Amino acid sequence: MKIPLDYLCVKSGLLCNRCQSLVDSGEVDNFEVKVMQVLLELEETQFKELKDSTYYKAIKVNDLLILLVGSGPSMTIQKWIKVAKALQDKLHMKVRIIEKTNNIKNSAIQLLSPARVLGVNTVWLPDGSVQYVIRVSRSERRLLPADSNILESALSKIHDTRVKIRVE
Repeated sequence: MKIPLDYLCVKSGLLCNRCQSLVDSGEVDNFEVKVMQVLLELEETQFKELKDSTYYKAIKVNDLLILLVGSGPSMTIQKWIKVAKALQDKLHMKVRIIEKTNNIKNSAIQLLSPARVLGVNTVWLPDGSVQYVIRVSRSERRLLPADSNILESALSKIHDTRVKIRVE
């Protein structure tokens, strides 16, 4: 798996100057080193298909860990689900793996699954900023993988903009 830090640094747990500067600058969080370590272990032992994939970022919101990845040609949705389950067992927290995309609707569909996204509205605020409102059916509220506030903050961090989830 392609990762932003050096393989040797992640495996040993001792970071070189370059990797340490990435952590110090906030580009890579401290907990992400552990996540990358577990992913590399899984690649060596269970999931050889991970070698063609790319790790971009991990976002931690309460007890939910969201991984932004780029899939290799041999990775299917079913394999990503198995990787997420293996990560949950090793890290002892809920894990969602989503493909990195600039499209908020695609990210929301992946993150909120199995609940369906009815649509995404763009709201232009008076101060000139943009807020996205993701609409979910009231009957599917119980299918959301976590509390809507947690999912809102996760999507806001992923896309670096304000996101609200509205159940209608």
